[in-house]
Amino acid sequence: MTQTRRIRLGAVEIGGGGPLVLIGGPCVIESEKHARSMAEQLARIASDAGVPYVFKASYDKANRSSVGNFRGPGLREGLRILRDIKRNLGVPVLSDVHKEEEIPAAAEVLDVLQIPAFLCRQTDFLVAAGKTGKPVNIKKGQFMAPWDMANAVGKVASTGNEDVVLTERGASFGYNNLVSDMRALPIMRATGKPVVFDATHSVQLPGGQGTSSGGDRSMARVLARAAVAAGVDGVFMEIHDNPDAAKCDGPNMIALRDIPALLQTLVALDRVAKSDIGSGEKQA
Repeated sequence: MTQTRRIRLGAVEIGGGGPLVLIGGPCVIESEKHARSMAEQLARIASDAGVPYVFKASYDKANRSSVGNFRGPGLREGLRILRDIKRNLGVPVLSDVHKEEEIPAAAEVLDVLQIPAFLCRQTDFLVAAGKTGKPVNIKKGQFMAPWDMANAVGKVASTGNEDVVLTERGASFGYNNLVSDMRALPIMRATGKPVVFDATHSVQLPGGQGTSSGGDRSMARVLARAAVAAGVDGVFMEIHDNPDAAKCDGPNMIALRDIPALLQTLVALDRVAKSDIGSGEKQA
């Protein structure tokens, strides 16, 4: 399997044979108190497991199923909360950007700009993100073949910004369903960019509950283990202290109480997977 470029995400490094990175947090900023509490607890859990950690929470979920669904505090307030978490806890922060006009303000705060899956082909959007010089995490569209993500990488790289991460989040499989093809992971790693597996959106049932998305969180841990065994550079997991009461994506989020044991398993699998990269697979 291809060795990937090492990229700095704030104080964290990802790729290049380094340790598995966790990108995690609630789907959306539900409140300042909740976001800070989740960041504190996850940073401590990750530190105890020896896992580099990036906090993730969206300031605006612009692609909710229904117009009436909770979207978050918005750009200004959301970035303020993320800035405070970054300063006070010393953890890198990541959030989605949805419009070109948001990018300059977001780049002042975020350590990583995340391109939502639905926008991964938008050329001007990707170029604008690349021009900030910040690392860009591009989520693979559910409608995209993994080899076609090389074109998305090229759009960001056309600005001179080579700090690109690719995230797999499943492919459309009929209506309201996704399936994860683990072959996508080494295919995208062939770009030389770090690859992350999104374990929670991969078990989402988009729009599966009519005005909101469903999901099967029981499968998220299974897929996370499979992806780490396949040799990914990081895992992306949306995590909540009470998923059933979450304001967004509750059915597919992992409960906070399950994260310590899961990270122990993923770290052990990562050691085995990384020992194979560059040896047996390279010779095949």
